[in-house]
Amino acid sequence: MKFSHLVSTLCLSILCTGFTSSAFADQLQDLKTRNELRCGLKTGVAPFASVDPASGAVVGLDVDLCRAVGKTMGFPATLTQLSVEERITELKPDGRVDLVVANLAYTKSRARLIDYSDAYYMTKEVLLVKKADAGRPLKSFNGQKISAAKGSTSEQSIGLQHGIAVSFYDANEALLALKKGEVVGFVSNMMSALNYVTESKGTSDELAIVSEPMVYEPIGIGLRKNEPAFATAINRALVEIEHSGELAKIWNKWLGPNTQYGIPRTDKVTPINDLKFDPME
Repeated sequence: MKFSHLVSTLCLSILCTGFTSSAFADQLQDLKTRNELRCGLKTGVAPFASVDPASGAVVGLDVDLCRAVGKTMGFPATLTQLSVEERITELKPDGRVDLVVANLAYTKSRARLIDYSDAYYMTKEVLLVKKADAGRPLKSFNGQKISAAKGSTSEQSIGLQHGIAVSFYDANEALLALKKGEVVGFVSNMMSALNYVTESKGTSDELAIVSEPMVYEPIGIGLRKNEPAFATAINRALVEIEHSGELAKIWNKWLGPNTQYGIPRTDKVTPINDLKFDPME
């Protein structure tokens, strides 16, 4: 009887020890052991991450930020291209990436599944329309079909503004729907929208941006849930990159005054909880 009780106690102890080590695995320690920062990207969205036709390499602001964070932490960064949905699913403990730098806006539903780093800039979702419709007020599009990439915050913002969301696999397909007249507008983040407007100039499908934004959004790095040591290390790296001027250099290279976007960097790395905004679901 005593032997049986001892065996049961030992088995329970082993099970509990195994559960504890699995449930409380230290992602930062795993990173140090592996000596590699696995960074997830969403490509096809210039100037954040897209394939350079000349070299075939993935380039953009998100790429440079991944590498800068890795370098600051002392690890080489490897890049993995992800779909919209994989930006969340691949952050699980058995996923392929340690973090996601993919123009990832903060939402309440995402924050229930992943953690976020401090925000490194604020953006807004805007409505792209045919140039002839650009002078219309935002509310005049209520009840009309508007396209967006499936699973994006762009898609969510359409419902907030009382439009009818028409979802597509990616932003390129959603934009094509506008050009073909299948929808009256297409929602995108401001920086991508500026690129679409520039590309359309002088064509029969010339586009413009409605002046009133759909929503404002903080952008952060997507992190695995419940890894405080890793999150602290990422935030320290972001602050260091900010203070050194490296983040400003990356911004100016892809979005600054001497680029086609002409956007000066006015934001600083800030904890999301310190920002004043209305998060989307």
